[in-house]
Amino acid sequence: MSARVTVSLEDLLKCRADARGFSLTPRQPVGSLLAGRHASRLRGRGLSFEELRSYRQGDDIRLMDWKATARLRSPHLRVYSEERERPVLMLVDQRQPMFFGSQVAMKSVVAAELAAIGVWRSLSSGDRVGGLVFNETEIAEVRPHRSQSRVLHFLHQLVRLNQKLASKIPSDQNPSNRSPVTLNQVLENASRIARHDHLVILVSDLDGADEETSRLVTRIAAHNDVLVVAVYDPLGIRMNGAPGMIASDGGTNFEIPDRASFPDEFQHAFGEVLSHWRDVFRSLRIPLMPLTTARPVAEQIRALFGNTAS
Repeated sequence: MSARVTVSLEDLLKCRADARGFSLTPRQPVGSLLAGRHASRLRGRGLSFEELRSYRQGDDIRLMDWKATARLRSPHLRVYSEERERPVLMLVDQRQPMFFGSQVAMKSVVAAELAAIGVWRSLSSGDRVGGLVFNETEIAEVRPHRSQSRVLHFLHQLVRLNQKLASKIPSDQNPSNRSPVTLNQVLENASRIARHDHLVILVSDLDGADEETSRLVTRIAAHNDVLVVAVYDPLGIRMNGAPGMIASDGGTNFEIPDRASFPDEFQHAFGEVLSHWRDVFRSLRIPLMPLTTARPVAEQIRALFGNTAS
């Protein structure tokens, strides 16, 4: 991309070529973030009931339906088949704090690219795809569907909200006087869509996350797979600047204090936040994938999920 400040639809269409070399299915390479040897893993697609039939020699006795066996007076078992498709729901943060980047791209751009690569990969795997793209004033909802037109609609919403970040009118100016959209509100909406057997992927810098965030993620994860992608910028980890300089997170300006220890204090505080959420999600057996703005997105995805043949 050129400026790497915003994305265009053409940029996200090109991401289709990068939607390879990794998998979002339960069968993961050994080195993958989601491999079975890690604390967190994907449970996989749901199972749908296919038939009730008589027991045959060699059948797995764990599938025995004991109530049907007693009622019919002969051994019967329930046969299940793996669902052919699994809905994938992308939650993509495009709020003002995401409009920050010190090297290769803005956090908002990285989030949009990751989401585009994810939906293209999911569609090629035969899954239904949809998502919620949000900023301070709206939540653009695209219900999961297995079609390229639905993916294109989702990408259009991504581009629209992403490019609003660079407009002269801040997105946090809310003409309706409603409260700004929060991360928790988005998770509430997601919980109503993803009732069971979805893969829910949250792509955000986790700005505004709190105890309610943990509760909502726990509710979603009870019946779905959840993956959290934490987008960060190297400059956000360590504040470099002289006292009196004005720093900005994309939405708020503040003056760097005239205190020699401030950079170290800033780094420590930031590290504590990341460490806290890593521990929270680990306790919930939810994978947390760090994504930096300093390296190509596709390269990071393949490194974290492990390279696959396709």
